[in-house]
Amino acid sequence: MKRISLALAATGIVILTAGAAEARDQLHIVGSSTVYPFSTAVAEEFGKSGKFKTPIVESTGTGGGIKLFCAGVGEDSPDIANASRKIKDSEIETCKANGVTAITEVPIGYDGIVLANSKSHARFELTVKDLWLGLAKEVPVNGALVANPYKTWKDVNPALPAEKIEVLGPPPTSGTRDAFVELVMDKGCKGVPEIDAIKDEKAKKGACGSIREDGAYIDAGENDNLIVQKLEANPAAVGIFGYSFLEQNEDKLQGSIMDGVEPTFENIVDGKYEVSRTLYFYVKNQHEGQVPGIREFIAEFTSDKAAGEEGYLADKGMIPFPADMLKKVQQSAASLTPMM
Repeated sequence: MKRISLALAATGIVILTAGAAEARDQLHIVGSSTVYPFSTAVAEEFGKSGKFKTPIVESTGTGGGIKLFCAGVGEDSPDIANASRKIKDSEIETCKANGVTAITEVPIGYDGIVLANSKSHARFELTVKDLWLGLAKEVPVNGALVANPYKTWKDVNPALPAEKIEVLGPPPTSGTRDAFVELVMDKGCKGVPEIDAIKDEKAKKGACGSIREDGAYIDAGENDNLIVQKLEANPAAVGIFGYSFLEQNEDKLQGSIMDGVEPTFENIVDGKYEVSRTLYFYVKNQHEGQVPGIREFIAEFTSDKAAGEEGYLADKGMIPFPADMLKKVQQSAASLTPMM
């Protein structure tokens, strides 16, 4: 009898959860500030059809969005999480622990990570090594790793201007911050003898990716518009954000040349500009059939009209996949193929 009671109780919970999700008739999307303008454009186009309400899209940062997404199943939890990096194994485990047991990963295109400053100042020409030396928490001095002493870019590299190092960038919860560490900081520390001498891989990764906290790097939050305002106020400062945001503000900002390559749409597509990453969104499959419009929204987002080489998302700065790759994405997304 006890087992029967427990089974009934469990069934009751499932019924309540499904009913709760079904009570909402509007998609709720959270996550990456980089993916936000693309997701918003799709949501607006989706809402124009008149069949479904325009989805609510919130910019919470990748980490914050996935945390909300993984909190559970039901009316109060989001249906989709936008991400400027892949979901982490630890986040998947959190999802599972909270009953989110079926997730579909949908890659949507590429984006470059750019460093940019005001057009009223000379354009910066940097390397990943320059950036690592300028922003790492500890750098080599006389054979030992010490707290970063560099105050100006000229201290880092004599070829750079004698101007204060001031970089405005995303917070630790941001996928852009994670990607910047992977694509810039981790590459910039390669071949540094003092780093290579660290035997413990976890400690080595920490030494490469830890960013200084003495004011040279300023956590500007998830509001990229605020970074633009600060770059206009201080032309010698540099901001970190997605290429799409640089394109939207090309009248005010210019992208820094990285390792000899300018951040342009063509250079990112060709793979010449190496500081680029894949963008994603994640779908809570358990809400399909409970919240109306999930499959239809996915179809709109991955359609040739939106994500194709001539799609409206390319006009907003997203770098589209090649046609054959997009076709595979469309097929996987349409079938809601779970990643777990």
